[in-house]
Parts: sequence; structure tokens; C-alpha cells
Amino acid sequence: MAKNREPIAKHAKALGISPAVMGYNKKNTTRNSNSQVRRKKSEYATQLQEKQKVKFIYGVLEKQFRGYYEKAVRMPGKAGDNLLIQLENRLDNVVFRLGYAATRREARQMVNHGHFTVNGKKVNIPSYQVKPGMVIALKESSRGIQRFKDNVEVNSSLVVPKWLEFDAANLIGKVVAAPTREDIDFPVEERLIVELYSK
Repeated sequence: MAKNREPIAKHAKALGISPAVMGYNKKNTTRNSNSQVRRKKSEYATQLQEKQKVKFIYGVLEKQFRGYYEKAVRMPGKAGDNLLIQLENRLDNVVFRLGYAATRREARQMVNHGHFTVNGKKVNIPSYQVKPGMVIALKESSRGIQRFKDNVEVNSSLVVPKWLEFDAANLIGKVVAAPTREDIDFPVEERLIVELYSK
């Protein structure tokens, strides 16, 4: 399976986003801190960077991302909004949003290792699409793992998105509604991605 192993802080700086968006609140980079002067970007470069930014944040590679876009175009509504909503509906993203994991990368690994159930059945596919009414819970056999306890405690002060509910005492989350465009908590111009793929 292909993996993105690029340094987080370096890649985040290149894409113009804060490592905090990725869940890395203490990461930073001082590399080339004086190289602020850059040439004006072409339209294509701007569109490409926006696509790379979204792929990087959600940890999705090109083939899968293209698949999300093609599905988004066929769905009713705006293609850009549909694309982002599909990414928000990924199981690894939901695990991250509920506070089980400190980062989406960690959430993806936890799902891969089979620590979670969806409606009582084990699911180990990070790209699994959740739907309203689904219950995401930590497996009984995984509840004694200290990492989960630490993450839930550290993330207890974070606000869970309104389309999710989380019972920290029982380590159970529920999807109460479909996410909307307003639930995306980082700046992104999805129209640029649509324009790039529409060429």
C-alpha cells in the first residue's frame, strides 16, 4: 500500500497551511525562513496547490482522490462541496474528529489495526464512508490501551463537530447528521480543485 512519508512541517509550510490543521500543534520548521520572496504563481499552480493541500490534510493519494472527485461530480449539488463532504465522511477522519487520535495519520493507523467497530461490526478500512445513525465505538479489547485514554483526555477540551456526538465515558461516538460545507474547519477554495479537474 502506498504511503506519504514526507515530513509534516516541511510539507505543510510548502502548502501554506499550519501543522495544527493536521493535529500537530507543536511542530514547526525554520528551514529557509528568509526565503519569503516568491514569483507570482500561475493559475494552474494555484489550482494544483489547493488540490495538494486537501490531499495532504486528509492523507489521500491521487488515484483515490480522483475517484472521490468523479463521484462528487455525479452527485446532486456542488461538486466541490460533495468532494469535501466525502472526505469528512471517511472513518479515519471521524475517529480523529471524535478525539480518539491526535492526528488523522494516527487515526488511520488505529482503524487499520482494527480497534473500532461501526454499528457493532469491526471495520478496518480507513476510507469507509460513515452515514447518519452509525455508531463508532472503540472495541472492548482495545479500551485498556493507554494511548486511547490519553488522547481522549487531552482532546476533551476540543469541540466535536455538530454532526457528531461523543460519549467520552463509554468511548462511543455517533454520526447524528451529514457534514456540511460549513463544517470544514480549514481554509480551502474547492472551486479551484473543480476547475483543475475540469480542464
